[in-house]
Amino acid sequence: MTEITDANDQLPPAVQRFILHWGDMGDQWGVNRSVAQIHALLYLAEAPLTAEDIAASLGLARSNVSNSLKELQGWRLIRRVPMLGDRRDHYEAETDLWEIIARIAEGRKEREIDPVHTALIACVDEARADPRVSRVALGRLLAMLEFVTTLVRWYEQMIRLPRSQIAGLVKMGGKVAALLGRGKAGKEVAK
Repeated sequence: MTEITDANDQLPPAVQRFILHWGDMGDQWGVNRSVAQIHALLYLAEAPLTAEDIAASLGLARSNVSNSLKELQGWRLIRRVPMLGDRRDHYEAETDLWEIIARIAEGRKEREIDPVHTALIACVDEARADPRVSRVALGRLLAMLEFVTTLVRWYEQMIRLPRSQIAGLVKMGGKVAALLGRGKAGKEVAK
């Protein structure tokens, strides 16, 4: 990893390391590296930043910053905030981690799961109407549709739970299986 630098060396090494790591993780999550780095910078920033501040801090082209800011706003991970006495746009990141995760999950569901669910419904309907589709193929399509439908329902149920209950479930981890009566395996996981 190369260090992020600008003429003033404004960013402490730990902040640079986080921004670089978040950018690398963005690549692995299918998010443009610059988008992830800008998100990381805004997440750690003490005050809202302008696009010019971001470009200078990260050594990015202003046009790249503008496009990345639009993408982050589309995910609702950052927002534009007005500043008295300054006509430029300033940006700040959502800092509530549960809210960040909820917004990312919602966006991923809308972009990845919902289109698959819609396509599977259409495929199953078409397969049922076509006698040339084998019972095996139809069965596998139905199984996949049932699985994706279960995921959609689970997401819809989880998103409505109070945050404290979701946090409790997450902290319980494998103990949830023991509560569901999964026998010895559940008890071993719960330890």
